[in-house]
Amino acid sequence: MPILPKERDPRLITIRRGGTLTDEHHRLLADWALLCAEHVLHLFEDHQPGDSRPRDAVDAGRAWIRGEVRMGDARRMAFQANAAARGMPDPAKFAALSAGQAAAVPHVAAHDLGAAAYAIRAAGACVPADDAAQARAKEREWQQVHLPAAIRELVLDDQQHRSAICWHVFDD
Repeated sequence: MPILPKERDPRLITIRRGGTLTDEHHRLLADWALLCAEHVLHLFEDHQPGDSRPRDAVDAGRAWIRGEVRMGDARRMAFQANAAARGMPDPAKFAALSAGQAAAVPHVAAHDLGAAAYAIRAAGACVPADDAAQARAKEREWQQVHLPAAIRELVLDDQQHRSAICWHVFDD
């Protein structure tokens, strides 16, 4: 299921590509997405300590924010994190996919919600089914607390619009 809408929100497209997203806000979206991914990354690393692809993707995203790697390099690392998710149990799989989505934010800013959504799914998948809703809510609240003020309204509005294609993880 795609996490990107068919029609792109111009607020999540950089100015140089015809949207209204500034480079500063693009970096803030990337940073927040990476925080979301890092918050659950241990679920993958505990299961696959010898596989650094999701961590490498997060590191590439951080390096992009600092201007040390190109967008294409971060995007390639995103594909590697996604590949690491294959065949993993849900908590590890969703954590790796969160890292992949976060590393893809330099390419398409709207991947920020993918990182957040997969992190929420990872949090819900690592507890007994009876506790999953509470774990997802706790992760969603953690993410909201860590949202930078400059992009808070944009992200919360986008969550409302895209929750249906993000498995409804942003619904209260």
